[in-house]
Amino acid sequence: MSSHTVLWLGFAVLMTTMFILDLGVFNRRSHAISFREALSWTVVWICLAAAFNMGILFFLGADKALEFFTGYLIEESLSVDNLFVFIMIFSYFHISRALQPKILKWGIIGALIMRAVFIFLGIELFERFFWMMYVFGVLLIVTGIRMAFGGEEKIEPEKNLVVRLVRRFVPVTKRIYGDRFFIRRNGVLAATPLFLTLLVVESSDLIFAVDSIPAILAVTRDPFIVYTSNVFAIMGLRSLFYLLSNVMEMFAYLKLGVSAILAFVGVKMLLSQTYPIPLYFSLGVIVGVLAISIITSITIGAGKKASSRR
Repeated sequence: MSSHTVLWLGFAVLMTTMFILDLGVFNRRSHAISFREALSWTVVWICLAAAFNMGILFFLGADKALEFFTGYLIEESLSVDNLFVFIMIFSYFHISRALQPKILKWGIIGALIMRAVFIFLGIELFERFFWMMYVFGVLLIVTGIRMAFGGEEKIEPEKNLVVRLVRRFVPVTKRIYGDRFFIRRNGVLAATPLFLTLLVVESSDLIFAVDSIPAILAVTRDPFIVYTSNVFAIMGLRSLFYLLSNVMEMFAYLKLGVSAILAFVGVKMLLSQTYPIPLYFSLGVIVGVLAISIITSITIGAGKKASSRR
C-alpha cells in the first residue's frame, strides 16, 4: 500500500474510534460540560493531531507535515470566531449548558460532511479554473476587512432562510422538550426550538466554511492534508467551546488577529503565481499574529481590571 493509503486508513480508524468514544460513550447523554472535562478533551484532541502529524512526517516528509500543521492552525484560529457566534445563538434560543453538547455533536457531524464537499469542490475549481484563486483571494481580504471593521455581529435566526422554510412547512413548538429535536403533538410531528438552533448552527458553519476552506487551499491542494487538518480542528471545537465560553471577554483582540490572518492568506493567494510566499514564512506570520493578539488581549484586559479596582 502507498503511504497515502496507510495514512487514510489510519485516519479513518482513529476518527471512527474517537468519534464513538467522544460522542457515543463519554458524551452520549446530555449534560453540562465542566471546565475540567473540556480541558481534558481539548488536550486529547491537540495531542492526537500532533501524533497524527508525526505520522505524516514519517510517511510523507517534512513539507507535508508543515502543510498539515499550518492548515490545522488556520482552521483552529478561524474556529474561534465560530465560538462567539455559537454563544450568541445559544443565548438567543435560551439553550441551557446541559443541552448545548447535543446540538454541537450533531453540528460537528454536519460540519464534517459539508467540509468534505466544500474541499473537493474547491480543489476541483482551483484545478479547472486557475483564476478562482484570485476570486477567493479577494473574498478573503474583503472578509478580513469586514471582520475587523464591521462592528458587532448580529444573530437574527428569524431571517435565516432554512429556519423560515422549516417554520413554513413544519409546526414548531414554543418551548423546549428536554433534549428532543422533534415531538408528536396531537398526532402531528413538530420541531422544537432545539432543532431550529441546530439549523442556525449548521448554516453558520456553512458560511464559515466559505472562508476557512479557501484559506487552507492557499497552503496546499492535497485533499488528504486539507481534510484531515480540518477534521482534527473541528473535532476539538466542541471541547474548545466549553473551555473558552466563560473567558471569551479575555480575548477581545483575537478577532482582529483572525481578520489579519484572513487578509494575509488572501494576499498570499493573489501573489501565488507571481511572488509565491514560502510556507515557513506564512506559518511564522500566522503564529506571530495569534500570539500578539492573545498577549495584547490578556495584557490590556488585566490593565482594565486593575484600573477598575482603583
